[in-house]
Amino acid sequence: MCGRYGASWGVDDLVSTFRVESVDVPPADRLEPDWNVAPTKPVYAVLTRRGREPDAPREPTRRLVTLRWGLVPSWASDPRIGTRMINARIETAASKPAFRESFARRRCLLPADGYYEWYAPDSGAARRAKQPFFIRGRDGATLAMAGLYAFWRDPSTSPDAPSAWLRTCTILTTTATDAVGHIHDRQPLFVEPRDYAGWLDPDWQDVAGLRELLVAAPGPGLEAYPVSTAVNDHRNNGPELVAPLPAAESVTLF
Repeated sequence: MCGRYGASWGVDDLVSTFRVESVDVPPADRLEPDWNVAPTKPVYAVLTRRGREPDAPREPTRRLVTLRWGLVPSWASDPRIGTRMINARIETAASKPAFRESFARRRCLLPADGYYEWYAPDSGAARRAKQPFFIRGRDGATLAMAGLYAFWRDPSTSPDAPSAWLRTCTILTTTATDAVGHIHDRQPLFVEPRDYAGWLDPDWQDVAGLRELLVAAPGPGLEAYPVSTAVNDHRNNGPELVAPLPAAESVTLF
């Protein structure tokens, strides 16, 4: 699974990296760099949608938006279900009711510096006894995690109220491979730059074709190294969380 990740890139860098055409994030709502992104936090996402305003272009536009991490399906009676929907298994995402509609037409990219997983020789150990690892691309480039998003309408508010709609997302995961599989049995899926357009295309609904766009290790692959247990507390934040442990404190993975 993926339960924490780092996302420190700013709007300008994301616009350039992902060739964003429209930034749908008011300046006052732009996010600070976050090295400890936890479920229910707002996160940046890249998606392609048509404009709905009367004078908006009908051609699909690649947009940068913010979504809350933890998908709430449109049919949910309680938005708190999102805390259990931070990940979606690729094996069932196209057919499972919670994710089926989003997989068909609401796919996104979730930019990340890397993500965290916790490892312990004894799988039954409490999280506090586990060693956190940071997993990132070997080239240090921004990772494009494959995601799904959804809109949930709050029936207790007016449709025109600012809080009427909740926009949420989830991260697609697969069976972990190579050394990453020694840390945790699941990992995020990624999209290579050449496949951004296809993955984001809301008109493409070929399940098999879409799955072929997803990779477990983008570009030159992934690297994992142990980091401070300070990341265990979601209230901690800062670049020091992704710094490798000194050699004297490092933990042998396997």
